[in-house]
Amino acid sequence: MEVIDTNRKAKYEYTFLEQFTAGIQLFGTEIKSIRNKDVSITEGYCTFKGTELFILNMHIAHYEQGTYNNHEPKRERKLLLNKQELKKLGGKLKDKGLTIIPTRLFISDNGLAKINIALAKGKKI
Repeated sequence: MEVIDTNRKAKYEYTFLEQFTAGIQLFGTEIKSIRNKDVSITEGYCTFKGTELFILNMHIAHYEQGTYNNHEPKRERKLLLNKQELKKLGGKLKDKGLTIIPTRLFISDNGLAKINIALAKGKKI
């Protein structure tokens, strides 16, 4: 497992209640940029659209050798979770003051990009 990026700011601003590991639906140029470590998850957050979970505002830079077919850097990307995990997150997200934030992006042992997300409550600063 190779850690690509961590959200260190989140530890200070949020209290983590529960953590999940999710896959990410990516284009080919996006995974190449992630392997080059041209990614930032510090401003990212997750939201539901219908019954699916998406990550927004996660920046993946353009792939340098990409053609005109390159991806948008801050497009919304679908997160891949089990149906039970999605229901659990959706039910708990209805509580006031809870949000879903990315905490760590990594490449798994079999070469897939994965992201750790946390159900979190904001701290009083």
